Amino acid sequence: MPSVMIIGAGKGGTAILKMLKEAEIFDVKAVIDRNEDAPGIFLARSEGIPTGGDWKPFMACNHDIIIEVTGDPTVFPELKKAASDAILIPGSVAFLIATLMELKEDLIERLKNESYKQELIFSSASDGMIVIDQKGIITLFNSRASEMVGVSRELALGSHIHEIIPSSRLPLILSSRRIEANQEMVLVNGVKIITTRIPIIDEQGILLGAFAVFKDISEVLSLAEEITNLKEIQTMLEAIIQSSDDAISVVDEEGRGILVNPAYNRITGLTREQVIGKPATADISEGESMHLKVLKTRRAVRGVPMRVGPNKKEVIVNVAPIIVEGKLKGSVGVIHDMSEIQTLNRELSRARQIIRTLEAKYSFDDIIGKSEEMLLATEQAKLAAKTPATVLLRGESGTGKELFAHAIHNASDRKFNKFIRVNCAALSETLLESELFGYEEGAFSGAKRGGRRGLFEEANNGSIFLDEIGELSANTQAKLLRVLQEREIIRVGGTKAIPINVRIIAATNVNLEKGIASGTFREDLYYRINRLPIHIPPLRNRLEEVPLLCERLIHKINQDYGRNVEGVTEAAMLHLMEYDWPGNVRELENILGRAIIFMGYNETIIDVNHLPDLKKRTSSSRVALPGLSATESMPLAEMVEKYEAAIISRTLAQTNGNKTKTAKILGLSIRNLYYKLEKYNLENTSMQ
Repeated sequence: MPSVMIIGAGKGGTAILKMLKEAEIFDVKAVIDRNEDAPGIFLARSEGIPTGGDWKPFMACNHDIIIEVTGDPTVFPELKKAASDAILIPGSVAFLIATLMELKEDLIERLKNESYKQELIFSSASDGMIVIDQKGIITLFNSRASEMVGVSRELALGSHIHEIIPSSRLPLILSSRRIEANQEMVLVNGVKIITTRIPIIDEQGILLGAFAVFKDISEVLSLAEEITNLKEIQTMLEAIIQSSDDAISVVDEEGRGILVNPAYNRITGLTREQVIGKPATADISEGESMHLKVLKTRRAVRGVPMRVGPNKKEVIVNVAPIIVEGKLKGSVGVIHDMSEIQTLNRELSRARQIIRTLEAKYSFDDIIGKSEEMLLATEQAKLAAKTPATVLLRGESGTGKELFAHAIHNASDRKFNKFIRVNCAALSETLLESELFGYEEGAFSGAKRGGRRGLFEEANNGSIFLDEIGELSANTQAKLLRVLQEREIIRVGGTKAIPINVRIIAATNVNLEKGIASGTFREDLYYRINRLPIHIPPLRNRLEEVPLLCERLIHKINQDYGRNVEGVTEAAMLHLMEYDWPGNVRELENILGRAIIFMGYNETIIDVNHLPDLKKRTSSSRVALPGLSATESMPLAEMVEKYEAAIISRTLAQTNGNKTKTAKILGLSIRNLYYKLEKYNLENTSMQ
């Protein structure tokens, strides 16, 4: 099989690569382009074909055919000198081949589109349709005809019409060339239809076949009944809408207003005459029409803020499509006054604040994980939930330690009692101590009369989650040790021991063993809280879970922001999975949330352009750099330059002299890299 190298991965090179892969008689050994983002480079990588930015290193492979599609007139003469044994195809010839291939693909695609449109039109028709040719052979048999006749399309197509419908008069239409309109007929299965039969004759008078369109009589009768009852139904519907306290507006399938209620007039300040029969945008002063969006997407939208009417009233709208028997008939919108929503939000925030201090929100069903490390951590947590032992959750920031704490509490026999969370790093030592253990009256200036119960007392018979326990002061550590040993607390300023029954779940993202060694963490407390340690793996160790996490997080963000984002493209998912996530799941949620915020309301899929540049960590900055000994002495500026030259030289060696890849790894522009190569006399080294 002849080996081929393609130089140039733009539009033409991509077309040539596709053609060669389809032919299956050529072995494409390499695709070269200075632009790493060229479409042909991506295609080659997906096919497992080696790629590069310079063709010279690939000449050693002795290719049979070299195709030059760069468009650069200086490349071909160089290739001609370097490739004496290979068949060299110049850019003009390759361009002609590529153009012909593109034209062929375009014509095929257009033919497919036209065929698809025709098939879609016939399949979506509510009437049965049958077409026969001059010999009576069925050439078209749509889905509705299949339903009414009771014969599958596969069986009908290619069969004679009398084999499918023995009593069909379509062959008579071929001989008479006359139209038969609105004729009653009974099919073999007993279904009564009304049919119209039409001969198909071209402009020259040549008979091509015959066409029949028919409708189930029962449908016609049903339609007549619907028309008869339409006024009564409309009157009833209007009465219901008119009596509603919610503002309601209804538009037809073309987006024109057909119904509003008095509450709508009151909130928007618009009369019926200003809305009925007018476009759906007539009432909007700021924002886009949700009616038009719903009619276009057939998807409901919830909680969209906008301003309506001449007074620019702030409102929140919910709009849903009206679909009857699979057909879009319009959309209905419910408008809420923002002032009422703001009052409800304040009440909801207060309720949420209370709930957060009283109960856990998550369970083990909310923990996403299929990696071996994550499954082990989950199993250990489930086991811990069944025991009263103190649990220590260990893991980096953002891995979900609090989620595990919630789940452990909810799976324990304490789930009907309080779950209280404390961030040990967020409070000062004195404030944390009084918050945890409470205080007696007069314990300090400003102490509440009668004293105050601490969080340990509040969590009695329940669970308390001590996050960032490694940040506790030595004094607070001593008091916590007493709680663990004696199961009692003493309030600040008090002397009486108060017995408590609290399950402690601790969490840390620091190395407690180092804290013991440095004297910042008590060893005896460590052994008390480390009785049941659970290690939660960082996200970089379970990247296979990124798609599942994205699905769950997008659903959550949609609810928080009132959006309708459906998912992530394959390219964007690959982009996310190539990153090592130093901020773990919290960083992933931040990235997705930011992407959704800046997406247009008509966009429903997160793509690469919605994501920031997530640079994958490399080891290039951590390698041992030659050129400086530990005892060598020189000015700081000279040392920095020597280090910089060594880093650039090492990175160039790792990328085989690829300047584009080197600049990308080092975070430099191409121009800046060339400047530094010349400055440090590395130009000759980079070409080796």
